[in-house]
Parts: sequence; structure tokens; C-alpha cells
Amino acid sequence: MALASGNKHGFDADEPEEENFKRLTAQEAQELRESDPALSPWWVVGLQCVAGLAVALVAWGVSGKASVGWSAGYGALAVIIPAALFARGLMSQFSSMNAATASFGFFVWEAVKLAVSIAMLALAPRLVADLSWLALLVGLLVTLKMYWLALLKRPKPKQI
Repeated sequence: MALASGNKHGFDADEPEEENFKRLTAQEAQELRESDPALSPWWVVGLQCVAGLAVALVAWGVSGKASVGWSAGYGALAVIIPAALFARGLMSQFSSMNAATASFGFFVWEAVKLAVSIAMLALAPRLVADLSWLALLVGLLVTLKMYWLALLKRPKPKQI
């Protein structure tokens, strides 16, 4: 198909976009889901738990101080707990009713995730004895980076 009017998508600029849109049948939609499987948010939360535990143990082992390990662990929890709330909210029945509620639910749960993270960080000095801010930030950052590792390990799309 030649590109009409320099349009990079190959659509004629005079044609309404709706005419080029084809709805998928239920079977085609199922085949598409199977060919490009989604990454489970619970898998990501699990990976974050493993990383958080590892960074807390390494921090404790390297420093020789339990308070440094607790600080790193609390930093990891400041990522894990909000991520678990977010995953729970996104996987709820309400959030999957239709595209509008899914979009709204995403933004609501993202706001909840941010609020809980900020609240946990604000409460850290009161909850962790002899808090090490450096260890807390290391725990937080290592746990946050698990999103990238999860993207690298996500299932590869199958060729149809």
C-alpha cells in the first residue's frame, strides 16, 4: 500500500480513521492475548520481595549493624507494599469492567501507591530505630529497579 499524503500510517488523509479500524472477534482477541502474554503484576511484586530481602541481608552483612539491614528492608517495603496495593487494585473486578473503569482505576491506584510510598518514607524515622537514610535509599532503589528486570524477563511474544 502506498503512503497517501505522506501519512506515516498508510491511511488516506481524507478517509476517516474509523473506516480503517477492524474489531477483533472473540477468537482473534484470545489468540492475540496468547501470542503476547501479559506480565503478572504479582510476579513483579514477588521479584521485589526477593530483591528487598537480599538487599537488607547484604546491608546487614556488610555493615555488621542490624539497624542498617532494617533501614534497607524498610526502604524495600516502601516500594513493595504500595506495589502490592496497586496490583491488587488493578486486578480487582471493578478495574476490569471496561476500558473507562480500567483507565480510571489505573490512575486511582497509582495515586494510592504514591501516597502510601510518601507516607511510609515520612514515617521511617519514627518506625526504624537508628535509621540509616543511605541504606533506606539503597533498599528503595534496588527494589524499584526490579521493574526493569521484570520487563527483561517477561514472556516473549509468540509468532502467529
